[in-house]
This record gives sequence, C-alpha cells and structure tokens, in this order.
Amino acid sequence: MQASHHLSIHSPWDAVILDLDGTLIDTLGDFTEAVRRTFTDLGVSAVPRERVQKAVGKGSEHLLRTLLDDQADALYDQAWVRYQHHYQGINGEYADPYPGVVEGLEHLKAGGWPLACVTNKPTAFARDLLRLKGLAGYFDLVYGGDAFDRRKPDPLPLFKTCEALGTQAARTLMVGDSSNDAQAAQAAGCPLVLMRYGYNHGESVDALPAWAHLDRLDQLLARLS
Repeated sequence: MQASHHLSIHSPWDAVILDLDGTLIDTLGDFTEAVRRTFTDLGVSAVPRERVQKAVGKGSEHLLRTLLDDQADALYDQAWVRYQHHYQGINGEYADPYPGVVEGLEHLKAGGWPLACVTNKPTAFARDLLRLKGLAGYFDLVYGGDAFDRRKPDPLPLFKTCEALGTQAARTLMVGDSSNDAQAAQAAGCPLVLMRYGYNHGESVDALPAWAHLDRLDQLLARLS
C-alpha cells in the first residue's frame, strides 16, 4: 500500500498508526471480567480492577502471568485456555470508544491519511472489537500481538506496518497511551502522540517525551494548525 504523499506538503506525517486498548477503546472492563471468570474457574482469588489496569498493555500472556503471580507456573496453561474462552465470549461487551475517538478518526480519514491499528491484543480479538464498536472501517491495516515475531515495546511491529503502508518511520505518526508505545515509537523512529486517559501501567504519560500529550483524539489535527 502506498501512502498519500500529496499530504506531505501540509503535514509532517504520511500515515498514522494507532494503538487499541487504552488509546481508541477503554477495554479495562473486558479485561477485568475475563480475568474474573477465569480465576473463578481456577478457584483463584479475584484481583481488583486496579491491579488489572496496571498489568494491561504487554499482551494477554503478560497480563495473566502478572496477575497469577506466584501461581503462574502451576496454573498458566489452564488459565490461558479459560481466559481465551471467556475473552472471546465478552469481547467488547464491557468496552467503549473514548470520547473524541470517532471524531478524531473521522478527521484523520477525511484528511486522507492511511490508518493502521497496531496492538498487542491477538489480531482476531482486535478485528472483532473494532468491528463491534464501528471502528473497523477507518483502518487500512490491523495487526495484533500475534502478527509478528515480536510485539511492542519492540519496534518490529512498527517497522513492519510502515513497510506495509509504504511509509518511512520518521513520517509515520504513532498514537498510543503507554510507555510500551513510547518505547516502540522511539526505537522505530516514529513521531509520537500520547493519550492521557489510557492505562500506562497506572503511571502518568506526561513524563514521557512525545510530540504531544492529548486528552482527546480529536484534538490531534488542531495541533497542526
């Protein structure tokens, strides 16, 4: 896919890559409910929503291992099977796009930027979630954590996505909500925007270097004017 390079006269970017969980959609309710049902199946004590929030962002495997803690070695394989089952069943049921996301995607699409969603969530779950929330049509590409050999914070997914978009990393904006996204963007050489409302393992993103820190996605294009 070739980017719309006619945009480069007016914009520092030729395409935009967006994270999913904590950036486009608030999925903490989905994660929390899937973990609750999984731990109930295993006879493991429930964990509070705040612990789930801090563990989100590096993929489902990391989420489960972190929350199982010292029981991870004994229970992980069983937990993974149950979690996949439960997450598939409730995907999107306890989730909603953040305020300003639909408007922001509309603005980007209207401006002619090719858009890609790059997430550590499994690709099938990501595609289903975007479809369920009416966002799938905005994206030219969707890549999950199982799409490449490595996942964010490794820069490989961003390199591969730029390759597929036909853009250079230095002219491909990354929009995310966490240090995970920031590390991937920095390593890939992508300019970065961070959303303040996301998860970021319970920490503020304001301390992370970025081109902009925003409260709503539809504020993005105003920063160019």
